[in-house]
Amino acid sequence: MKQLSVLFFLFYVLISCKTEKQYTPRTINSVTITETKQDSTSIRAILAIDTNKLTYAGSIGDITTTEDGGKTWSTQKLKYNDSIIPHFRSIAQNNNNVFVLSVANPALLYKKSQEEFQLVYIEKNEKVFYDSMKFFADGKHGIAVGDPTEDCPSIILTSDGGNTWTKLPCTQLPTFEEGEAFFAASNTNISIVNNTVWIGSGGTKARILKSTDFGNTWEVFDTPIVQGDGPQGIYSIDFYDENHGIAIGGNYSKPEENLANKAVTSDGGKTWTLVANNQNPNYKSCVQYVPNTNGKEVFAVGKTGVSFSNDGGHTWTDVSKEGYYSIQFVDSNTAWLSGHEKIGKLILN
Repeated sequence: MKQLSVLFFLFYVLISCKTEKQYTPRTINSVTITETKQDSTSIRAILAIDTNKLTYAGSIGDITTTEDGGKTWSTQKLKYNDSIIPHFRSIAQNNNNVFVLSVANPALLYKKSQEEFQLVYIEKNEKVFYDSMKFFADGKHGIAVGDPTEDCPSIILTSDGGNTWTKLPCTQLPTFEEGEAFFAASNTNISIVNNTVWIGSGGTKARILKSTDFGNTWEVFDTPIVQGDGPQGIYSIDFYDENHGIAIGGNYSKPEENLANKAVTSDGGKTWTLVANNQNPNYKSCVQYVPNTNGKEVFAVGKTGVSFSNDGGHTWTDVSKEGYYSIQFVDSNTAWLSGHEKIGKLILN
């Protein structure tokens, strides 16, 4: 009977392996990006809904939406106290509400429901600078992160769908090194899978902060990403599942350098291994897994162009010289991109 049980188990494993669908990554050597000019605004925060609908938050208080694939656009502009124009670098969505967050003093977080904007959080401090914002899948929990105003990162949380936000005290957070901060380059230095959230830092230290309880308690892990100077560090991270993730960045002031600016993890962010070291891509501000490609296909963008990997980030091909800040996929073939005074749309065959 024991031998029969073992044989049955082996047979089941073999059948499971044969029936598991294997994904064959694509080979992509170049891409075509359709651009739409967006005058007078710098766009680092995009919310890609589907192939037709995109909303972005820009640097002149502008929240702009297309619902026809970029043919037409509608814009709303916000001012605080009729004088302060918010510089938005973060945008997020839960259910039917859109949230936009400005970077500097005062930090302004607005909730858009229907067509109305409501100020749901404000923070006044000479050091305040918020970098990124995301919601968890349940739509109730959300997180926004910013540079230190004390000796810890600035992290605000919501558990009621974004109606109220609370800043965590430093007693609940890791201590930051002098000169350690975040980068507001693409609204992607946060990644979320289920209840787990990761954040990438830079400056004097390039580290990963991790929480498995919606951001209430934290661990911190070192990475080999280039660090030690102000513009060095992790600019963007993405996780394919709770174990596998990728981090990218480099030195914004020296964008042609490709030393120690890409790393991957397979243990949930505890340890990181450099990939394609001293090889392109060079400095990049955003990295994203392509959906439904089993963590194999990855795109990265920055001011020096667009790069593609079909082996999870270990090797790369430069596929466009057009510079962008951010990229976000809506399916395995379509992505929206943003840059200085422009929105791009990439369609893969």
